[in-house]
Amino acid sequence: MTSVRKVWTSGWAQAGVAVVAFVVAATLLWWRGPDWGSVLDAFSLVIWSWIILAFALNVVSTLFRALSWRLTVGQALPPEHQPRLDHVLSSFGVGLLANAIVPGRLGELARVATLRRHLPDAPPGTSATLVGTVFAHRLFDLVPAAILVVWVLLTAEVPHWAVVSITIAAAVGFALFTVAWLGAKRNDRPVVREGMGSIRELVSMGRQGLSVLKAPVPLAGAVFLQCLGWLMQLLAVYVAMQAFGMDAPLPAAGLVLVLMNIATIVPLWPGNIGLVQAAVALPLRNYGVAYPVGFAYGIVLQAIEIACGIGLGLVAIAREGISVAMLRRMEDDEESSENAVDGVHEIIEELDQDAEATREGAAVSR
Repeated sequence: MTSVRKVWTSGWAQAGVAVVAFVVAATLLWWRGPDWGSVLDAFSLVIWSWIILAFALNVVSTLFRALSWRLTVGQALPPEHQPRLDHVLSSFGVGLLANAIVPGRLGELARVATLRRHLPDAPPGTSATLVGTVFAHRLFDLVPAAILVVWVLLTAEVPHWAVVSITIAAAVGFALFTVAWLGAKRNDRPVVREGMGSIRELVSMGRQGLSVLKAPVPLAGAVFLQCLGWLMQLLAVYVAMQAFGMDAPLPAAGLVLVLMNIATIVPLWPGNIGLVQAAVALPLRNYGVAYPVGFAYGIVLQAIEIACGIGLGLVAIAREGISVAMLRRMEDDEESSENAVDGVHEIIEELDQDAEATREGAAVSR
């Protein structure tokens, strides 16, 4: 088992898998994809001012999500160790960039490690608690997602194949939120110790980070901010429709947003490129949108989302004084760690070293 794990975690093995996945995705796109000439023609008719507005709405959506995480963190940590808002925002941005350029969900640990650096006087166990807040914050997406799903099923023209996928995703999300609610606890115990066993530590940090689920006012605030984030994203999807001249109602944008999220749940290949675009284009045919136009629209939607994460992330790492290369090195730290908390600690050490090297380089250049 150990030898198999070493082979799988080696750079050459992962690169080989990535290449094979890319080739398979490219082959399927070329073989079963749209008429690429028509896709290019669709881009020639785009009104780019609408795209800029859609990008701006995505930025506002990200801001609301970051503020929601701020409330979650504030409930999980003691009053004397509350992080500053600007530190939370920059940490969130670092996580966005890490998720955009590094395989997997390393951005969540990068987010925690960046914020933990700004809390040097916090008690032992803070890293574990912060990891738990990330889990809680992800759970809050289930509330606006459930509202969106119900609204879409009642108002949009949903294809039969999409109804099953949406129903399954909604059921799984409801089950996760119920389990999290039952496992949550108030922040009335000492923060968990760093040296606990990995399984016990995982359970403890998850429950500690879910403290906000037992605090009605902060919980309502965090969920409301997440709902605002989803609303801004819905408006961004609708605005991008106007850029392509689509005569489709707002419920159609809601259907697109739901299916885009379902298409990215399981990463079958890098970015699930092609699958996302197909998930967008197929249901839009019910609204009279040609498949190549819908496919081009899906490309733009995914590009806007990626550009938003990378743009805000670059601003964040510039503020934190770390480099893009540092984010790529984090992948090795995650693979060599036995649990999430150890991974956070190793990433913090790397971030500190990288920031110090950046400062020294800047001093020499002057």
